[in-house]
Parts: sequence; structure tokens; C-alpha cells
Amino acid sequence: MDINRVFVIVLDSYGIGNAPDAADFGDAGANTLATIRKSEKYDTPNMKKLGLFCIDGVEPVPDQPPLEGAFGRLTEASRGKDTTIGHWEIAGIISEKPLPTYPDGFPQEVLDELEKATGRKILCNKPYSGTQVIADYGEEHMKTGSLIVYTSADSVLQIAAHEDVVPLETLYDYCHKAREIMMGEHSVGRVIARPFVGTPGNFTRTPHRHDYSLEPPAQTMMDVIAENGMDTLGVGKIYDIFAGKNIQRTVSITNNVDGMEKTLEFQKEDFHGLCFVNLVDFDMLYGHRNDIDGYANAATVFDEQLGTFMERMRDDDVLFITADHGCDPGYPGTDHTREQIPVLVYGAAVKPGVNLGTGSTYANIGATVLDMLGLKGQIKGESFYPLIKKSC
Repeated sequence: MDINRVFVIVLDSYGIGNAPDAADFGDAGANTLATIRKSEKYDTPNMKKLGLFCIDGVEPVPDQPPLEGAFGRLTEASRGKDTTIGHWEIAGIISEKPLPTYPDGFPQEVLDELEKATGRKILCNKPYSGTQVIADYGEEHMKTGSLIVYTSADSVLQIAAHEDVVPLETLYDYCHKAREIMMGEHSVGRVIARPFVGTPGNFTRTPHRHDYSLEPPAQTMMDVIAENGMDTLGVGKIYDIFAGKNIQRTVSITNNVDGMEKTLEFQKEDFHGLCFVNLVDFDMLYGHRNDIDGYANAATVFDEQLGTFMERMRDDDVLFITADHGCDPGYPGTDHTREQIPVLVYGAAVKPGVNLGTGSTYANIGATVLDMLGLKGQIKGESFYPLIKKSC
């Protein structure tokens, strides 16, 4: 059976625990799925049918229905636990070194370069919550025009500015210059423009965020697909994560629900290739904010939309559901957590009920996608398509 369309949906931070090296990252015992499924807000019957609770290491359910998908878990081979490295590995790149992080703020030479490039002074220079940093520094920024520069546990440099003080295009230009500065030893995964509006005591971030990512350092599954004349579609942050490289069409989203609605719209189109989707609310709104019920409810809402998507799939479609790292909302702190990720595979061409066990790299997804589309490339990973391919 020919496969013409593959959908890969990344539930950002939907880890399932058990990473063998979690202790090396300070994450021993973290398990995002185990935490959220304890909430009364959690109900994912469609992922249950696909085999989520049959994955090795996941606590099973007593009322498991007949399985409709193949299922397994993957271990991250890259040295990191962030969005960029996780997505790059899904697409076929293993990062031997972690991207740089700045738990004590950026060094003075970086600040000097930023001030020289922008002509503005710098405020903050610490790891900070994006909403709290504008609450704490927004008024001073408005009085002085200085830029709010901050980071997080991720490999990011973020610049926040009020849209009335620094026009959007100017902020974007500053971030473009910052991207040029943050190379070499300071090659952070992303430089992010974080515009906001409002008045002191009532600042809010706007939807005009823009990410400036590193270009992937090696071939990805999208490169192979595009170079063979097929289509590559991105939903949500995918375009930014891969610096736009061989993402031929992209749509931005406002939240998870909008992301699935945009994916359902792409599902109506007669493309040939890959639709790559990132749903970031799990991580951004709930994991980092230790909101267990919010995370659980977001999973429930996604699962409802997943049911609609599954009903509308064509016989030549295959769906992957996976994650890029963990962010256990019940774990101490607000950082990402080093966890294994689920992989659920569904479609008319997929043999249901196959337990794929534990793969050694997220890159097995990219290798399998290429195999399903009849392509070969130089990406990392091994295809598990032969294990789940339904006999004609």
C-alpha cells in the first residue's frame, strides 16, 4: 500500500519518564505522563486506543480497548533536553554537544556586543519567566528605552520590548543582529523577540513573537523530502525551529486548538509528503508553570481533536504522535525534564498492536518517515517501518 502523506504531531514536552541518564540532567524520577494522568482533568481515549498505555514503562490501564496503532518509546541520543535539539533529532540529527545555556546570565562580552549593535543599554540579563520579567522590568524599560534581555533553562536569548517604545520591525532587526552575535561558542538554539504592550502593573505579551533559530547543521528528513520533489508543510514553531530550511509552507498558530484546526485544514489538501506539527501549549503554558490540571486538560482537548483527525484520514495517510522532551509539571522547578518520548503510529498501512519497544534515538522517526515515502537520505536513525508495515 502506497503512503503519500505523513503527519508528525509533536506534543511539546509530553515525556513518559524513564530516561536512563535522567540523573545526569538533574531529572531523576521525572515523568510528565505519570504526573498529568493523575489529574481528574485527564482523559485521552484515542491515544489509549493507539497504545499509549501499552508502551514499555508506562503504567497500563485496566480497561485497555483493542489496539488500533503501533506504539513504542524512544530515548534521546543528543546531549540536551530542549525544543531545538529534540526536533532536530526527530528529523534525523543527533547533537553530540548540548547547545549553550546561561544559568548566570550572558557574559559581559555578549552584552557589550548587543549594546553596540542596538545602541541601547541592557536590563535584567538573568534566567526569568517571560511574564514576570516584563512585570519586573517593563516600567524601567519604558522610562529608559533599555532592552530587557533574559534567558531560561533552554538555549535561548530573549529580547523583550514594549511595542510603543521599540517598534516591531526595529525589535526584529535587533534580534537579527543578536542572532549574528550569538554564533560560535555562543550559538544558542534560538534568539526570540518578545514584544509586549500595556502599562505598569498591566503588561501583556503580544502574539508578535518571532524566533531566530540556528540552521540545522546536517541533513534532515525535510531536506530529503523536498529534494525529491515532495511537499513539506509546517504547523506552529516548526518553521522557526528549523530556520525555515526546506519547510515549503508554514502556518502560525495561536494555541494548541488552533494548531489542530490548521492541521485539519492541511488534511483536506491533496499534498504528497510531510506535514510536521508542533503543539507548544503543553510546554509553554502548563509544564513550565507547574500547572498539572491545565496540562491534563490540554491533553484531553487534544485527544478530542485527534479523534476528528483520525476519522478523516485517507488510506494513504500515516499519523505519528510523539514529543520532543519532557516538562513534568509536578517536578521541582520549571525546567524541561530529560525523559523518553512516546511514538504512536496509526494508518491503514500500519499493523495495529505492534510494540516497538525502546528505540535508541528520536531519529528513528525521521528514518521511518523517509522509508514510508520510499526515500533514502543521510540522516541518523533506523526505520521501524518493516516492523509495522501491513501486508497487502
